[in-house]
Amino acid sequence: MRITDASYGSNEDGLIWGYRFEPEQPAQSIDTNAVAQFLAAPAEESGGGFLWLHFSLSNTGSERYLRRALELPDAFYDSLRSEVGSTRLELDDGALIAVIHDVLFDSSFDASEVGTTSLCIGPRLLVSARLRPLRSVDQLRAAVRSGQSFRSPVELLAHLLRDQASVLGDILRKSTQQVDRIEDRLLANRISTDRTQLGSLRRSLVRLQRLLAPEPTALFRLLNRPPDWISHDDIQDLQQAAEEFSTAIGDSAALVERVKLIQEELAALVNEQTGRTLFVLTVVTVLALPINLIAGLFGMNVGGMPLAESRHGFWTVVVALFVLTAILAYAAFGRRRD
Repeated sequence: MRITDASYGSNEDGLIWGYRFEPEQPAQSIDTNAVAQFLAAPAEESGGGFLWLHFSLSNTGSERYLRRALELPDAFYDSLRSEVGSTRLELDDGALIAVIHDVLFDSSFDASEVGTTSLCIGPRLLVSARLRPLRSVDQLRAAVRSGQSFRSPVELLAHLLRDQASVLGDILRKSTQQVDRIEDRLLANRISTDRTQLGSLRRSLVRLQRLLAPEPTALFRLLNRPPDWISHDDIQDLQQAAEEFSTAIGDSAALVERVKLIQEELAALVNEQTGRTLFVLTVVTVLALPINLIAGLFGMNVGGMPLAESRHGFWTVVVALFVLTAILAYAAFGRRRD
């Protein structure tokens, strides 16, 4: 079965797409039959060529084909069943095993919209497998389809990591625009709907940062003791990808800290408004207390009510209430100004 560039579906073996790379030439699509033929030939006959095979884990035939046709480390198969966790990049049986995370291809960024791609990288083969399409992997495929040449599977990995950093940078730019708008509304004292939005944005960024932050560290650890089959140029590409990704992670941490500061400022404004409201309610209650108290006392129809027989009794009570209320108002507002 031929793998066409227009199709995102997988064949009976779970292969979504497969490419054969030759030095200084655009990649060519291949099928699973050509994979077996390529790997059976000696490395010298391939002339420095290599394969990129991308599988769908939603197809039950994927793992069966991988175990039957390809000799891959057990750690790669273990990674296929792992849940979304931190990024991994390690050596196992002479091959690089990587587990990377990214946002889904067909969604705007959300804390729950994160997927995983498992990679196994050797001198002549890069195998990737995912459950759902991811943006960075699709960007890498677009570069391959555009005719960009790659000299090795490690260069493909470095390009994928740079695409991943680009996706993260795009998320950070959109998030920064949201934070800028919220900050402008904060300066205008319009804070009615921003607290929930800020909380959701911060949770999303923190989760994404927690997933991706170990990646630069894993890359730098690999670069300190790379396997023999990784060339000097490939090491430099990985070094550059690690630095770009580390910068993106640092920008993410700075944005999270900025969101935290805005949340604290919003909380302070809300507390200040709540304090003012409680003060007004307290003052109103205190000022109304003499009126309610006197009205309650004089409303009791019992004998011996003071001023009941006086011609000026009513005005005497009104003046006394007015004076008492004025004293209480001065005590409340005058001391507050001081």
